[in-house]
Amino acid sequence: MHQPTKTAFPRLRPVRLWLLVSAAMIVATLVVGGATRLTESGLSIVEWKPVTGVLPPLSENEWRNEFTKYQAIPQYRELNRGMSLDAFKTIYWWEWSHRLLARLTGAVFLLPFLFFLRRGDIPRVLRARLWTIFCAGAALGAVGWWMVSSGLTQGVSVSQYRLAFHLTLATAIFAAVLWTAREISDQPPGRVPARLRVSALAIVVLLLFQIYLGALVAGLDAGLVYNTWPLIDGAFVPAADRLWFIEPGWRNLFENTLTVQFDHRVLAYVIWVGATLHAIDAWRARAAASAAVFLAAAVTAQAALGIVTLLHQAPLPLALAHQIMAILVFCIAVVHAERLSHRAVLR
Repeated sequence: MHQPTKTAFPRLRPVRLWLLVSAAMIVATLVVGGATRLTESGLSIVEWKPVTGVLPPLSENEWRNEFTKYQAIPQYRELNRGMSLDAFKTIYWWEWSHRLLARLTGAVFLLPFLFFLRRGDIPRVLRARLWTIFCAGAALGAVGWWMVSSGLTQGVSVSQYRLAFHLTLATAIFAAVLWTAREISDQPPGRVPARLRVSALAIVVLLLFQIYLGALVAGLDAGLVYNTWPLIDGAFVPAADRLWFIEPGWRNLFENTLTVQFDHRVLAYVIWVGATLHAIDAWRARAAASAAVFLAAAVTAQAALGIVTLLHQAPLPLALAHQIMAILVFCIAVVHAERLSHRAVLR
């Protein structure tokens, strides 16, 4: 493998910093997005104005205009009828902040990217990847509106299908940015058994899938039911006729609150066992052992937090903490997997 030289990387350090800042911005957007979902604020802005929507209402008349638009959708009529203008402003600010952060994240990514491209600071091997990440981010904005639009005409919330896709795409983009930032390093990877690389990557994939399932749970408000552990619906494994009563059967995986929550639990067990075995293997192989143990500890903490959140019927502080911890655990897993798979990126 071609080893990096001391002179190959100085101009890449600002690029790495830019990518880390972009990743941090994505995390902030995910956190505010989670709060927006948990406070039922996501439908407060009923139009998609990518440019003019940057400005919030600036006068009392503009606020009343926005409130009138919100009053026309089912969520207001069925969930928030009689809401005051001040209460509307609270949910509006959550959604507006989420959209503003998303726009700022796009700008923080694109503008320095164009600058670094012009200076020739982006390694050729990364240019196509970074353009792909930017295009995925632009698509994420359209997916966000596609998600919001699903709740404007029927029901009181957005489609759990679209919510899960939106969150998973955002998390995958975060992983790609963070992984790329980690690759721009002059630290050689060292000798790592192939099985450790594979298991670390498997944990990342499983965590991403778990975040998808968590979004389904959130979209269905499935955390508000079956609030016992380790039993669910009176058993460790619920009865088949309760898990699969919707026709066709595949819809249970996305629409049956019992099935969705059970899947989320089972995958949590699988991830916990996998992270623990990975930590033991890394310890014995003396390859990134402390990081593997830290990852297993983080997974354990997240599982415990998930149980506490469930037992308390997902109050806002615990539910938001659980979502934030999920992002943190995923971040730890991505950094760890990249470290084990590291290859230095040169010009």
